[in-house]
Amino acid sequence: MKLRDELPVDHHLATVYRYGAGLCGLVLLTFGALGFADALSPFDTEGDEIAGMTTNLTLSVISTVVGLALLVGAVIGGNFASTLNMTVGALFVLSGFAHLFVLDRPANFLDFGMTNVVFSFVMGLVIATFGMYGRVSSKLPPDNPYRQRRHDRAPALPEVATRSAAREIARPEPWTNR
Repeated sequence: MKLRDELPVDHHLATVYRYGAGLCGLVLLTFGALGFADALSPFDTEGDEIAGMTTNLTLSVISTVVGLALLVGAVIGGNFASTLNMTVGALFVLSGFAHLFVLDRPANFLDFGMTNVVFSFVMGLVIATFGMYGRVSSKLPPDNPYRQRRHDRAPALPEVATRSAAREIARPEPWTNR
């Protein structure tokens, strides 16, 4: 599927993308702000905890930047918010895998702990789900703009109506002699 602007401006899916980006952006922004309030050092790996997760100033900066980006996506809305949510969600999941491999090693400069890894996986899946909602599925309704765009045609007739129409065509008329 090509990620173009298929969604009409007033479509109800735009609300889902906006609220999803806004909610997740606020969570990340809050985590980053709590890190700033605790006056952490940039690459400290001593295990300072905020909201049950280890953090340092660098992780707070990254959380704040990503949170602000999601809030900007919530303000813009539409396909931009959907694409941003899918991208950020995928990056969170990838970050979770990357930090899973560097736990308890010197390369763990963001001071990730196991709770951070789990949070990264969960937040990534939540953000990606908000971005993919109503856009990626094998059973999209016929009036969905993404389905219509993919198939470049009008909504398909229900299968029941198609089968009954096919039977009518195959059945000979009663007044004809065959």
